[in-house]
Amino acid sequence: MSHDGHLEIYLTHRSRFVDYAAAIVGNRALGEEIVQEAYLRFKDAKTIPHRNLSQGYLQRIVRNLAIDLLRKGNTEKEYTAYDENIGAIADDKPSPEEIISQRHDLKTLSAALDELPPRMRAALEMHRFEGFKLKEIAERMNISITLAHSLVSEGLLHCRNRLSEHNK
Repeated sequence: MSHDGHLEIYLTHRSRFVDYAAAIVGNRALGEEIVQEAYLRFKDAKTIPHRNLSQGYLQRIVRNLAIDLLRKGNTEKEYTAYDENIGAIADDKPSPEEIISQRHDLKTLSAALDELPPRMRAALEMHRFEGFKLKEIAERMNISITLAHSLVSEGLLHCRNRLSEHNK
């Protein structure tokens, strides 16, 4: 396949890939970066899959890069959290500023949940607050597991976006 074919696939599906990556990493800007990196790897690949398989191949690159970024971020967070926890051992009560910040976050999250369509909110609450698995949500709501996943993912993304807007 020519590099023009790669570019065509990238441009045609770019926004869907960004949405996909952003849902994995929880950040649209990182999703954009991941998709750009994925395209660079895709166009430079020595073994080019058949045109009909190229879209899936690019999506796999996006997925792998997003998961790698999450793994790297989780490792860094663990070390940072460990360092912060050592300092907090002496005083494990939240500061007044932390309490106020957490209250604002809770209000923002509550408002974000209120903005969701009823079915999306129900699926998200079942998953996050009641501990239901996607299969259980799908059975209770009489929908496919794929739709249950989509509802939960989109709901989470909406809430994350609202919290990040609030915390800017």
